[in-house]
Amino acid sequence: MIPRRILLRLAHRLAALPAGALLALPGAALTQPRAVTLVVPFAPGGPTDLIARRLAGLMAARLEQPVVVENRAGAGGNVGAEHVARAAADGHTVLFGTSGPLAINPLLFRGLPWDPLRDFAPLGPLGRIPNVLAVHPAIPARDVRELVALDRPMAFGSSGNGASSHLAGLMFNRMAGTRFEHIPYRGTGPALNDVLAGHIAMVFTDVLTAKPHVESGRLRALGVTTAERSAALPGVPTVAEQGLPGYDASVFFGLVVPAATPEAPRERLRAALAAALADAELRAVLEGQGMQLAPAITPAALSALMAEEAARWKVVIEETGARAD
Repeated sequence: MIPRRILLRLAHRLAALPAGALLALPGAALTQPRAVTLVVPFAPGGPTDLIARRLAGLMAARLEQPVVVENRAGAGGNVGAEHVARAAADGHTVLFGTSGPLAINPLLFRGLPWDPLRDFAPLGPLGRIPNVLAVHPAIPARDVRELVALDRPMAFGSSGNGASSHLAGLMFNRMAGTRFEHIPYRGTGPALNDVLAGHIAMVFTDVLTAKPHVESGRLRALGVTTAERSAALPGVPTVAEQGLPGYDASVFFGLVVPAATPEAPRERLRAALAAALADAELRAVLEGQGMQLAPAITPAALSALMAEEAARWKVVIEETGARAD
């Protein structure tokens, strides 16, 4: 039996601890709320991962519970997406999705055991990031029209089969009547390096990655791939306004949960997402990375975006026979 004087001494010491210090004591974790897992279906360190980690901290503050980022990379986002589709529908597992797993991958990969429109319940979109068509300075074209008019065999690089940079090139070929050869790389970095070195003529890549090389003169940006110009490269016209009306090839971002998740936790998570995206610092970071923020953070807005993107790319993929597997 512990002597009374020792128990009193322990009680006085506990009372003197600063607020929050008890959380570090053994057993305190039992009082902590269960964490929400934000699954990023890509490797750590990339743009999607970095955005997710900033978002997680702000959502945690609103939810008053931990939000833990978990990277489950592989197969163009399919590994992480399937994990979330099969997760318990209790509001504790969320997918930080992009155009690939949320709209395009079922068109590119054979026999996927999940479907984004069937197996996910949308929370809301974040926005979209354009790619930019950039060429090596040795290419004698100052804009998209001049590039098309060259009418010569050239190659464009992408971050891999089925990536948005690959599909942007396929859409360009289809609409401009060009026959640029696709060279898939294992990531954006290797593709960009080969353009900078002059081994290939051009690349479709995200505006954030291209921007420093455009500003230094090592790349020439001919057009951004969204319907509107990008704030990250405001002096670069869109591809659409240079003779290819309707050209729009960007990456969108959104949060989804397993389809059977009840309405109450879904709304709680959506509200946390909306509150995070109202943060001025986060908005500045996202806009600095070239993201065009979504005007409405609602399930209906993301659902419409997923359906719209799937329909847009279905035509391109079927006409070109593109596959990712």
